[in-house]
Amino acid sequence: MPYFDRLPGDMEYLEYPVLTGLFMETAAWLTPDGGGLQHREQLYWLVNAGMLMVCTAVLVVCVTRTHRLRPWDGLLVALAPAFALTATINWDLFAVALAAAAMLMWSRSRPVLAGVLIGLATAAKFYPLLLLGPLFVLCLRAGRLRQFFAAGAGAAVAWLAVNLPVMVLATEGWSKFYSFSQERPVDFGSFWLIISQRTGSPLDDANVWATALTLLLCAGIGVLALHAPRRPRFAQLAFLVVAVFVLVNKVYSPQYVLWLIPLAALARPRWRDFLVWQACETAYFVGIWMYLAYTSSGDKHQGLPAEGYQLAILVHLLGTLYLAALVIRDVLTPERDVVRRDGADDPSGGVLDGAPDVVVPGRLRHDAVATSTGEQVAWGASRTVDVRSPFRERTAPFGTERPPGSGGFTGGR
Repeated sequence: MPYFDRLPGDMEYLEYPVLTGLFMETAAWLTPDGGGLQHREQLYWLVNAGMLMVCTAVLVVCVTRTHRLRPWDGLLVALAPAFALTATINWDLFAVALAAAAMLMWSRSRPVLAGVLIGLATAAKFYPLLLLGPLFVLCLRAGRLRQFFAAGAGAAVAWLAVNLPVMVLATEGWSKFYSFSQERPVDFGSFWLIISQRTGSPLDDANVWATALTLLLCAGIGVLALHAPRRPRFAQLAFLVVAVFVLVNKVYSPQYVLWLIPLAALARPRWRDFLVWQACETAYFVGIWMYLAYTSSGDKHQGLPAEGYQLAILVHLLGTLYLAALVIRDVLTPERDVVRRDGADDPSGGVLDGAPDVVVPGRLRHDAVATSTGEQVAWGASRTVDVRSPFRERTAPFGTERPPGSGGFTGGR
């Protein structure tokens, strides 16, 4: 039984979070007995693949329904080349599906259920916990902290409900995931590996530097969210924080791209940019397996040498940075955001969608729309509305400014 029974070999206990361990054990229960070891291994893989395909269906449906007026964005997930290549490498799709369901529930203004799903997703993989950071900043700016704390409480209760029994009854096995993550040396796919291979240093302090960089960059994203001319969309900030985690982490396994694919589909739903990034990830996928072939072929040296693999890592890093840069550009110039061109504010924002700003840097603003005396701009639509007479409309250029003293731009900044 995972976490309770020791395993043969160097890894004494299962090095995955509790819900992922339950997923694996469920697949083992469903695998028929009989036959040789290889036959049972093949059946176990098929059972896991079937369960992961269910997760794929849940994921695509959730992404499709998160932006109600843009259901076709789900095709970016369903047809992503890197998704097809990495879906069955590991069990990450389980956590990805739970995180996508959490974002769908948040978009439906159900913060407690969204928090519960974030907590369950975090019990399967660590990265969904990062979604709470963007929610906090956005809810702070919109004055919706009550909904954020409801989601946070739901996440904490769900995570504890799953983890606490194993934590108490099998502490050593439960903690293996966390101790392994901390003790793991610099590994595949990270720019830390390039530095280590180039300098010959094991970079024993990579944990400290990676943590510091992650906190610094996430703080930068928080500043961006508070100072942006219009409040960013939830999916945009979610993509950025997970991209930071992926870029500065000391290891990048090929299946980690699954974390970003649904977020990219919601944050930057443009086929050209999405496929450029996917091409970079596909190149990395080929590169890592060729490098593993090289390191395992002995004196034959068949595959990709270290220098070539370092180039593949750089391609992955640059592709992710490219897409992140486009998302940041959309945040700073919201008229470029394709999701907002039809006048929408934040389809994945739930309680944030269309909400006026309350907290902005350096000052406090209450009920900006209600206290304004000028024109309210419907961002993404070529119209303005006279707030003194809500039934009067007239055409106006995109992004028209309101008169001085009326609070700048409106429309759910």
